[in-house]
Amino acid sequence: MKIKLLGHASFLITSDTGTKIITDPYAITGDLRYGEITESADIVTVSHDHFDHNNVTAIRGEPEIVRENGISRVKGIEFKGIASYHDETGGHQRGNNIMFCFEIDGIRVCHLGDLGHLLNNKQISEIGAVDILLIPVGGYYTIDAKIATQVCSQLNPKVIIPMHFQTDKCTFPITGVDDFLKGKERVTRLGTSERNFTAEELPASTQIIVFRSAL
Repeated sequence: MKIKLLGHASFLITSDTGTKIITDPYAITGDLRYGEITESADIVTVSHDHFDHNNVTAIRGEPEIVRENGISRVKGIEFKGIASYHDETGGHQRGNNIMFCFEIDGIRVCHLGDLGHLLNNKQISEIGAVDILLIPVGGYYTIDAKIATQVCSQLNPKVIIPMHFQTDKCTFPITGVDDFLKGKERVTRLGTSERNFTAEELPASTQIIVFRSAL
């Protein structure tokens, strides 16, 4: 399986057989200046209907859109949408959010979307085992570095990939990734936008991998 960070919370995940999934495609604005997404995909997941996560019209091809809670089976892959909130007030500030879990090539991936709170026991149980966790860390609109660290401890994934943080192409009032990385061990800064993963080579101890956006 290959994971490629397009930008913000949007990843292109490609299975060994060539099935392509894009998560939370963004639209470009004055504060979000990642490049235009020109990739095609078979499946697109949308965690919530905000412009920086729901720009499905940007995706080429004829992808099937997964944007609901519960179980969806698309192209032989089971997606589990788990209800959560975009804030700490039960969605009263920013609405609902869907966390998506799915397995590709024997690797269980969880994309938390714009999660805005610590997980409760029911959500932790529904998510289950996680190999690769795609987690927002920038704060303000989502969980911040401190809460993200606690969520990582709740789920205990093998690989953590931070997303939704400030960069020179994202000037939202959120923090950069360094706040999340501070004091942590086993951190790799790729310097590239993509990496291949196999189930057999996943680390025994949790590793944080910081991707550079492709766009």
